[in-house]
Amino acid sequence: MYDLYIGNKNYSSWSLRPWLLLRMLDIPFNEKLTPFGTGPDGGNAFHAFSPSGKVPCLTDAGRTLWDSLAITEYLAERHAGVWPVDPDARAWARCAAAEMHSGFFALRDRCTMNCGIRVRLDDMPQALHKDLARLEELWLDGLARFGGPYLAGEKFTAVDAFFAPVALRVQTYGLRLAPRAQDYAARLLALAPLQEWLAAALRETWRDEPHEEEARRAGTWLEDLRVTV
Repeated sequence: MYDLYIGNKNYSSWSLRPWLLLRMLDIPFNEKLTPFGTGPDGGNAFHAFSPSGKVPCLTDAGRTLWDSLAITEYLAERHAGVWPVDPDARAWARCAAAEMHSGFFALRDRCTMNCGIRVRLDDMPQALHKDLARLEELWLDGLARFGGPYLAGEKFTAVDAFFAPVALRVQTYGLRLAPRAQDYAARLLALAPLQEWLAAALRETWRDEPHEEEARRAGTWLEDLRVTV
């Protein structure tokens, strides 16, 4: 069985992607959660299992995969349903997932993942406007091209897993998108495994100060729904 090493569910957008994909496809795995900042002297504990010192990391039969896109492709070689069956949808989905994997820097930086809080942004920099416009364009293209309800057609695939952390950011920061894109974000948020992830995130008692500071810089905190430490 796979072992999937992840970070805090409240913060780790990268960890969520393969976790959600595995859950949605009913692929068994062992969850191995290591909080940020719990290594020696408060350092990085991820080096114990991940060559890059980052999460997620998947191990299987003596092999180690330490990148979310690499994990996805490894799973695609072994399980049906990771990518769409239709060649056109599959090509589009791979491009969209790769674009998310390597882009949207303003969205990542300004709207860091923090599932348990609600924030009103202090301002909307041009770079963030540009990222949100491209996100909306991409989502609407996939939904129109392949008919929905997911980005590449009727079934949840890896491309949806790659954008699931964005749906959480939409919720945390009250981001506004076109109605059909907003509906897609809500559809992801309603998925039972994602609701399970969110509930676990709210129960976490760990607080990682670098992640907390990123969220404080974003704007005014309206709510903190996490358990009190």
